Amino acid sequence: MNYLWTICFVIGTVFTPYSAVAKPASAESVKTLMHASGPDSLGMQMLNRMIPSLKKMLPQAPDSFWTDAVSEIDVDEVENRIIPVYQKYLTEEDIQAINAFYNTPAGKKIIKIQPNIVRESYAIGQEWGKKTAQKILLKYQEQSISKQ
Repeated sequence: MNYLWTICFVIGTVFTPYSAVAKPASAESVKTLMHASGPDSLGMQMLNRMIPSLKKMLPQAPDSFWTDAVSEIDVDEVENRIIPVYQKYLTEEDIQAINAFYNTPAGKKIIKIQPNIVRESYAIGQEWGKKTAQKILLKYQEQSISKQ
């Protein structure tokens, strides 16, 4: 009987996912990672990107409206809601290693240039998507004409 328990224990240990035995990432270390890309919180970064678009939608709104509206927004809410996503996929060891990398010269460089890479990659992806969609539509039109 003890032999059976030993086999079950060994099998359970071997097949237990790594993430189940690894230390979960703390909210504090995830926040450190999230803040590595800039001085503002993620929520403030997102809000600063949203406001110009919102101002275009409401051009008649005075500056005092925007000051009041922004002051009432809990910018930490989005960050607090995203932390569990990081914790789902990364262990404390993972987060510490990433944070350590971000403190190296290469890590600091990628943080600095990442927005440019994302912006340029997004533009390339949009151009490619437009070109690809046009090809597909043209092919469909050609096939539709040939069937008539």
